[in-house]
Amino acid sequence: MGLTAEECKLIKNCWSKLAPEHEDLGGEALTRLFQVYMQSKIYFSHFDLCPGSNDIHRHGQKVIKALDSAIKSIDNIRGCLSELSDLHAYNLRVDPVNFKFLTRCLHVTMASSLRGEYNALAYKAFDKFLCLVGEVLTEKYR
Repeated sequence: MGLTAEECKLIKNCWSKLAPEHEDLGGEALTRLFQVYMQSKIYFSHFDLCPGSNDIHRHGQKVIKALDSAIKSIDNIRGCLSELSDLHAYNLRVDPVNFKFLTRCLHVTMASSLRGEYNALAYKAFDKFLCLVGEVLTEKYR
């Protein structure tokens, strides 16, 4: 399920248009995650989970930084996210379904920012990309 050259180009193009919003994008997606998939809150009991909190904002920045690195290393996502995969599998032990939930929330967040530019092709490309990221982050669970 690799990405085509066209999909990589589309992902990088859309991501660059979101760059001015990178500061807040992750926090928005996490806020959606915690509001829609409340079971995800269990991993963040030490956080202030109120929308707009500093905890959500800071963790959202970490999520976006990881995605940004994966996009910049789109030909080597596995190598790029290896340490993060170890952290989630061995230390945090996050239920893998949460990556799927976050993917849905990221789609909504990006679509609300990009509007018409987040069309079916962009959705498909990002969905493949985010599925690859989720696959890498959960592969060490086995």
